[in-house]
Amino acid sequence: MVPMKVYLHSIGCRLNQSEIETMARQLMAAGHELVPAPEQADKVVVNTCAVTREAARDARSTTRRIHRDNPSAEILLTGCYATVAPQELARVEGAGRLVPNREKATLVQLIDPSVSLELPVFDREPLLREFLAGEMSNTRAFVKVQDGCDNRCTFCITTVARGPGQSRRLGDVVSEIQALAAAGYQEAVLTGVHLGSYGHDLNNPHGLRDLVAAILQHTDMPRLRLSSLEPWDIDGDFFELWQNPRLLPHLHLPLQSGSDRILRLMARRTRRDNFRGLVAAARAQIPGLNLSTDLIAGFPGETEADFQDTLDFVQEIAFARLHVFTYSARPGTAAARMGDQVPKAVRKERTRALIALGERLSLAFHGEHEGKRARALWEMPVGANGQGMRWQGYTDNYIRVTAYGPTDLFNRVTAVRLHTARPDGMEATLLPAEDGATL
Repeated sequence: MVPMKVYLHSIGCRLNQSEIETMARQLMAAGHELVPAPEQADKVVVNTCAVTREAARDARSTTRRIHRDNPSAEILLTGCYATVAPQELARVEGAGRLVPNREKATLVQLIDPSVSLELPVFDREPLLREFLAGEMSNTRAFVKVQDGCDNRCTFCITTVARGPGQSRRLGDVVSEIQALAAAGYQEAVLTGVHLGSYGHDLNNPHGLRDLVAAILQHTDMPRLRLSSLEPWDIDGDFFELWQNPRLLPHLHLPLQSGSDRILRLMARRTRRDNFRGLVAAARAQIPGLNLSTDLIAGFPGETEADFQDTLDFVQEIAFARLHVFTYSARPGTAAARMGDQVPKAVRKERTRALIALGERLSLAFHGEHEGKRARALWEMPVGANGQGMRWQGYTDNYIRVTAYGPTDLFNRVTAVRLHTARPDGMEATLLPAEDGATL
């Protein structure tokens, strides 16, 4: 088949990004070219999200914009929005073939039937890939280990869009991560819709613990990070895994609300006391832990007292970062049928209050690290001046840092001194090589 130019675009979660990266690897192995802009493409793939109305709107506007810029390109739409609202999305100008999640694994064969669906091992330096979804490829590899969800949170459409939980074979995950390490990646991030349930469908209630232990034992990946973990999927003993320094000190534990009453309405399987105890166990065993969470503002029935409970509990836990979402009713969910829908203006006001609190907490967390040494993986240049190239990267505990350095920092891990805390990250200074700069 004649090589094609393909533009890949992901909306939403890290799992979507992982799936896009897998498509990229398959297409490149078959000889096709990834391009940095949709106007250069013969084919376009958009991996959509349906978690909020804004995400669905983004999918529609992205499709229209790409079609306007390149009316001759075929736009293939996949992901959760393409699965739960295919007729709505199909009406968008420029929409081409719609590929539901259950068929997503074979999407690249719609572009080129000769493409192998086996995950290829790069036979050349993959980190020289300049483009993925329109921008420089990350140095972190997002590795999908699980899909689907068996929870029934009343606000969430994901169970409908993704189906029940399904885990990949442990050996396949380990082999993929070892191949990525051999190809030069410095960090792997384990992703899934319900990551903590990994292995449960394979009758292994300790599946995630076993998977992490196997990766640490049988691969050379320098850094391993976990994406979002539901708090009821893990216990205090799980944190013993962090005795291995390759498992990075960052956890994302979605809370959604700090009110026990609202947590019950959400059908969340955690309460304040459980969450408090889990965080205490994590911090006792993971020095320098960066703890982030998700919160929904304005869930149906949320009173001022409920919202104040959330503000107080978030302040008590002292998260390092908040991901705040304004509640939006998703058709097909139980919450959309609930009474006592909070007025939109009140939802927005509560969202702003949580974002402001999150900025204060982030600044406090970063301030605690001023003057400390850390290790940073450098991901991209963000400017330059007389001091040199300005780079952005992330520390082991997921603080975004910027520093001036040489032109060859991409995908290197170096020691830095942290200073100048901001809500969105910190400034850093590279330490000289004789001080252990390159690790």
